[in-house]
Amino acid sequence: MTSFRVHVNIIISLQSFDWSIRVQSVILSSFFWGYLILQIAAGELANRFGGKILTTICVGTNALASLALPMCAYYGGWQAVCACRVIQGLFQGFLMPSAHHLLAKWAPLNEKTRIGVFVYVGAQLGVSLQLLTGGIIADYWGWPSIFYSNGILGVVWTILYMILGSNSPEESKIISEQEKKYIQTSLGHVGGHQKLKTPWRSIATSLPFLSIVVAHCGYKWGSYTLLTEIPTYMHKVFGLNIKINGMLSSLPYFATFLLSFPFSFMSDIIINRKWLRITTSRKFFNTIGYFGPAVVLIALAHVPAGNVTLAIILLILAVGINAAFYSGYMLGPLDMAPNFAGTLIGISNTIANVMAILSPLVIGVILSDEVSFILQTHIIT
Repeated sequence: MTSFRVHVNIIISLQSFDWSIRVQSVILSSFFWGYLILQIAAGELANRFGGKILTTICVGTNALASLALPMCAYYGGWQAVCACRVIQGLFQGFLMPSAHHLLAKWAPLNEKTRIGVFVYVGAQLGVSLQLLTGGIIADYWGWPSIFYSNGILGVVWTILYMILGSNSPEESKIISEQEKKYIQTSLGHVGGHQKLKTPWRSIATSLPFLSIVVAHCGYKWGSYTLLTEIPTYMHKVFGLNIKINGMLSSLPYFATFLLSFPFSFMSDIIINRKWLRITTSRKFFNTIGYFGPAVVLIALAHVPAGNVTLAIILLILAVGINAAFYSGYMLGPLDMAPNFAGTLIGISNTIANVMAILSPLVIGVILSDEVSFILQTHIIT
């Protein structure tokens, strides 16, 4: 997912402007103003037109906006940056519903967790690589080069996906007939599948689905609070420069990327061998993803000032254990209703991203200045 990477780019670039913490908080949250609008519509559009076209529009538009953003910052101020981020968020609303729709068409049942996690954990790898390289790129060539490089990569990816991507195995020209038959048989799509009318009332009154929404909200609040504040924590509390800060801040997300694979393989083994029911397995990994980071963050609050090594280790654990979520609630819509997976994740993501909007704004209210940030972070020494 590219929204995390866009967020990291902005966090790095904000250090180049003399904007107040409150203005920075508005900029950080502005992406989500647009992001919320098309989530549910994207699920329905994916059901009708397929996920490929929406994904192509999403990445292509975001690539162009990334190329334009530095000029917006220089000549339009923070208001123009907010407008640019609203546009990026608006079209990234297509991404997750489209991805869920594509997974419903491409992921065989006995490999669903692994494939689903492999797709979504790309967000964590993207954050890790962006934090790792963003500081270095900004240090050598200036912060605009971060957006230019991402924009160029996005354009290249869009062109390649237009050539190689497809909505389903039936439309693909690059997979073998044997592989196509295997996927179709696993999903029960041999001979095609009919498009069904979305059962809006059943969705709105489904307690299992509403529980997924609650889990999604909790994840968004925690993940975006950490994503927003880890670089600031490293810079203001430990005084690390932009290159070292970026390298160390990338480690927690790289840990998430690595840990997602053993979690996902474990989940598939548990389900395929019938050690736990699918629902119980999802709850089990949700529990790990919630309580693990909570315990670690409580410990982090008691780290003495100056103990960088211990703080880094705890941050890596706090973010890394989040990988369990990808084997939990994230795949719930695919388990519940594959035919409406895009719509379900669109609804869930719309509600959950209200938390992502509120998180930086609440931080901006609590931490009114840099001194407050340092005192709040290390009140116990």
